[in-house]
Amino acid sequence: MRIIHTVREMRDYVRGVKLAGHTVALVPTMGYLHEGHLALMRRAKERCDVVVASIFVNPKQFGVGEDFERYPRDMARDARLAEEVGVDAIFNPPVEEMYPAGYNTYVEVEKLTEGLCGAARPGHFRGVTTVVNKLFNIVQPDVAFFGQKDAQQAIVIRQMVADLNMPLEIVIVPIVREPDGLAMSSRNVYLTPAEREAALVLYRTLQRANGLIMAGERSVPAVLTEMRRMLEAEPLATVDYVEIRDAGDLSVIDTIQGRVLVALAVFIGRTRLIDNLLVEV
Repeated sequence: MRIIHTVREMRDYVRGVKLAGHTVALVPTMGYLHEGHLALMRRAKERCDVVVASIFVNPKQFGVGEDFERYPRDMARDARLAEEVGVDAIFNPPVEEMYPAGYNTYVEVEKLTEGLCGAARPGHFRGVTTVVNKLFNIVQPDVAFFGQKDAQQAIVIRQMVADLNMPLEIVIVPIVREPDGLAMSSRNVYLTPAEREAALVLYRTLQRANGLIMAGERSVPAVLTEMRRMLEAEPLATVDYVEIRDAGDLSVIDTIQGRVLVALAVFIGRTRLIDNLLVEV
């Protein structure tokens, strides 16, 4: 497995791969890999001849006061795990390689980024779409893989790819959970043992919402009220948002019909966690 740090070397590597007639998959990550990331890489290996994983903690998607500086990093561990699941190359550029002095260009997807995490983290998605656009241009993948845990991100990136006529396929891989239901996240490492236990309220709340909907409840306000009640009963939890949106375009709905996204963001102590569930009726 190769570890590549510059745009030029990454482009040379991919050019050689494609000249040999191979397909290329990209798995964009910020590192500190867990089983959720590895599931993406395994799927990528099944679909394409060569898998490139990017490991880049992107400063443009962190807001003021967020955890850019303390975001967990362990390149040696990440490289070992990636190699074990068959990744062929890691693209691990320094910040100045991606955003050199005088950098002034950004990519924005409108409307889809206005609610949910977009409302809670202004500028976040501009940073995401900008860096993903750059990665697509550098790696030129045939297929790129993202996780369902970042549901809004996945929808936004699919829209960007369609709107900008990018010649690649986006594959969304289901959420990978711990045995007790907690969605895997690099930020879980921040949780104390008590917070780790408290964090289970996210999945329990999603399960409760699913149960209500499957039992016939179609009122969005009614389901959200019960979800908030459960979350607010956990002393270590502070609700950022709880939403039920149309799963296709993230539009606000009052009645549950068709395919919907049940999504939440909750602070457990100081750690912000997100989770979601797709429900179809």
